[in-house]
Amino acid sequence: MSPTAANKTVLIVEDETPLADVLEEYLRASALEVERIEDGAAVVPRVRAAPPDLILLDLMLPGLDGLAICRELRTFSSVPIIMVTARVEEIDRLLGLELGADDYICKPFAPREVVARVKAQLRRVEMLTRPAGEVDTDGSGGLVLDEDRYEARLEGRALRLTVGEFRLLAALHRHPGRIMSRARLLEELYDDHRVVTDRSVDTHVKNLRRKLASEFDGRQFIESVYGVGYRYEPD
Repeated sequence: MSPTAANKTVLIVEDETPLADVLEEYLRASALEVERIEDGAAVVPRVRAAPPDLILLDLMLPGLDGLAICRELRTFSSVPIIMVTARVEEIDRLLGLELGADDYICKPFAPREVVARVKAQLRRVEMLTRPAGEVDTDGSGGLVLDEDRYEARLEGRALRLTVGEFRLLAALHRHPGRIMSRARLLEELYDDHRVVTDRSVDTHVKNLRRKLASEFDGRQFIESVYGVGYRYEPD
């Protein structure tokens, strides 16, 4: 059993029973506990009463849709949320975290990919609860990334980043001082030919700057190069 999966509960919010059955089967095979809800209106009370470790939240639900649920959950909970959607026109909003989602899966999907995304989010949350001394740093007191584990620390403090934010930061961090175009950053973010626009990169950068600045006395590390893209400047 994976240490990350042990005793972790995933709440599946999905009204398509065959799809929920498949997701539950794969998640349980990965040693995860699973609970299910079909009616969107029941999600918020359930999370308030007994918070799960992660939520797989379908966009289109009876009672209350996934967008409204995500907004309401973020008023009181930081539980990781992976949105499940077939509506391509909503992807930019989900990726931009305007709703507070941590990641998204687009239908149709491979169940193993969902499990991988779930485990990545659970590892990230697990990292956030560890003492700083348990994560290796380079001794510089600066920004340290572990790309295998999707972990980031700034001066020893864990940064809460979405998967997309981490991938973008890692791409820039690997090439300090080098200008990277939005098109190149989109390739780094998504290697599965998703239909997204440059706006998702801009929104990720805005969120990254805000998070970095809040942890490091206003420094943002990521500079805009007008008409070209972005670069990472550590100094």
